[in-house]
Formats: sequence, structure tokens, C-alpha cells
Amino acid sequence: MTKGGRNLVILGIAAAIVALASTSVSLAMYHYSGDIYLDRSRPGYLPDEEEKEEEEETEEGLYEFEKTGPVTKEVLTEYLEKMQVEVDGLKGYEKPFDTNALSDEALGIGK
Repeated sequence: MTKGGRNLVILGIAAAIVALASTSVSLAMYHYSGDIYLDRSRPGYLPDEEEKEEEEETEEGLYEFEKTGPVTKEVLTEYLEKMQVEVDGLKGYEKPFDTNALSDEALGIGK
């Protein structure tokens, strides 16, 4: 092996060691700071008891389309009626599907 090839291998190994070390340090900081418990995108995240109660209260009015079973005319009619309520709620907004619908001003969080 030439000197340049050996240096390239050493550089590759050194880069892998630096990447492994920096990743390990950042994950340790993430865990020890407690931020790992705030990450709701993690599978298996368990909310606090207070959050569970709040979620149960808000979910009562939500409609869920049946995931199993036959799709009958009655099921589709019920689904369309529930979705029409949601659409009617959007009609109260000016241009609800406009590109500016998520702007700070539209969301009420402007400066």
C-alpha cells in the first residue's frame, strides 16, 4: 500500500471515530438533560396522567371512520355528514386554503 493510500485509510478511520464520539456525546446530553422524555415523536412515549385526561375529554366529539367492516351507504352518509360539519367550520375563515392561512397574522401569533 502506498503512503497516500495508508493516509486515506487513517483519515477514514479517524473520521469514523470522531463521528462516533460526537454522536455518543450528543445522545448522552440528550438523555441526561431530560429532553428525551419530551420528544413526542418517539414510539412508546407515555404522556402524563394529566395529559391523558385532557386527551380523553377532547376526543369525545371526534368522529372516526370505521377501519374494518363493510362500506355501506349508511356508513358513507354518516361520514359525509360528519365531514360537512368540519367543512362548514372552515367556511367561517377568509380563504381557509390560501397559502397565507398559516401565517403569523392568520394564526394570531403576530408581533
